[in-house]
Formats: sequence, structure tokens, C-alpha cells
Amino acid sequence: MMNVKAMRGELYLLCATLLAGVGWIASKLVVLEMPGPVFIGVRFTIASLLLLPFCFRHIRQLTIKQIMSLCGVGLLLSVSLQVWVYAVSVTETLSEGAFIMSLAMIIAPFVSWVIFRVKPNRAFWLSFPIAIIGMLLLTLTNGWHLEPSQIYFLLASMLLSLHFVMNKRAITNIKPIASICIQLFVVGISGLVFASSTVQPEFEITQTLVFWFVVSAVVATSIRYLLQTVGQHSVNMEVAALIMILEPVWTLLLSVGVLGESVELQKLIGGAVIIASLCCYIKWSRKNKALD
Repeated sequence: MMNVKAMRGELYLLCATLLAGVGWIASKLVVLEMPGPVFIGVRFTIASLLLLPFCFRHIRQLTIKQIMSLCGVGLLLSVSLQVWVYAVSVTETLSEGAFIMSLAMIIAPFVSWVIFRVKPNRAFWLSFPIAIIGMLLLTLTNGWHLEPSQIYFLLASMLLSLHFVMNKRAITNIKPIASICIQLFVVGISGLVFASSTVQPEFEITQTLVFWFVVSAVVATSIRYLLQTVGQHSVNMEVAALIMILEPVWTLLLSVGVLGESVELQKLIGGAVIIASLCCYIKWSRKNKALD
């Protein structure tokens, strides 16, 4: 029975990674017609409201302190996503950005060390140099020159790793779906405030824009996070992390197939090295836990 439950959870996570990849494509197509801050604000507000019926009872049980803590972490996520959506709007290589963003898992232990003085384990020190090599292969195809979108993706990845660290401390004894719903709502509202307080270019609502916006908000956000949350409940953490690494791979395949993106061999190798570093980090971390 447990095996069936675990297999179902793994399938949910696999679908979640695929929907996340679809979200990258949808986001790129939306920001071609809609300002990024407006997109983030409306997308995540709608997504949180769609998740609300599934977790309203759990949210009512939270204390004011817990809600305020989640709101603070949500604001951090909002900043990360604002940087990310700007990078998406200016990049010509979407898959490259997805691989850079996947580095957040490797950067997180370093962030935890700097802020909370929690020393990274041996797995981090072994896998981090591999990730750096992958990053160099991915970004320095034109000599020692970083493109603006690569810098913004890297900054967004760092901010996301900070969110991982702070979120882990904030969600103690809180149902994951309730935490996600509140944080997405904060991202949406803060995005709308930012959009309304800054000058945004005018845009026209077209059928294409509406279609890809619905895909992004409903399919790639609400349904994706719901599947991810349900899947993580019944799957070992290391296995879940390995499955989640597939997100940039799906993004690569979809960006080539849907957007006609061409990927240089060096960048493919760089992406593969980053994936390898993440796999090594998870494997070595699991080994260290077994030895403790």
C-alpha cells in the first residue's frame, strides 16, 4: 500500500515539474505582451485564491505570529519573482535561465551558513565546485562576459535560496498548502502594489495573452503547487528533490520545441554539469545522514 502511495506521489511530482516547465514558456509568452510586475501581481493573486478552498480550514487555525512570519517570507519570494520575471522578459535563452535558477538548491546551504552560522555539510563542499563549473560553461560562451539576463537569473536564484532558508524556519508546524497559499497571495498583492506605484507600459488584452495567462496562473501555478504539495507528503525528501531537478530539463525541451530556441553544445554541457552537481549534492547529503 505504501509503495502505491509513494508511486502516486512520485507521479504527482513528475507532473508538477512538467507544469513548472510549461510555466516558463507561458511566462515568456505573457511578458512579451504584458508588463512583468502586472503579470506577477495578477497571476499569483488568482493562483492563491484558487488554492484557498483547499486550505482555508488550516489557515484559520494559524496564529497571528505564524501568519506574519509567512507574510515576511512571501515578500522575500515576491522580490525574487520580480527579478526573475524581468530576467525572463529580457532573455533570449529561457532554458539557460532555468538551469541557473536550479542552482538555488546548492546556494541555500551557503546562505544558511552566512545568516545562521550553520556550517554546510561535506556534500555541499564537494558539489559546489561542480556547480560553479556548470555555471561557467553555461554563461561564458562569449568569453568572460555575462549577459544582463544571466546576472538577473543568478540574483533571482540567490534570492530564492534565501527564501528556501527562511521558509524552512517559518513553516514549522504549518501545513505546506496553507503556507503556499498565503505566500502566493502576498506575492500577488505586493506585485499589484509595485505595479500600481510604478509607471507601466500600456498593453492590449488579446486572446493569445489570455490563453497563456490562464495556463500560467491556473495550470503552472495553482495546479502545479497543489500537485507538488500532495506529492511531497508521500515521497522521500531526497527522491522528491531528484524529481524536482527535472524542471530545467522540461524547460529546455519545451523552449526548443515551442519557442524554437537553439542551444549551443557548451550550454548543454553546462546544464548537464549543473544537474550532475545537484544529483551529487542530494546523493552525498543522504549518505552523510546515513552515517550520522
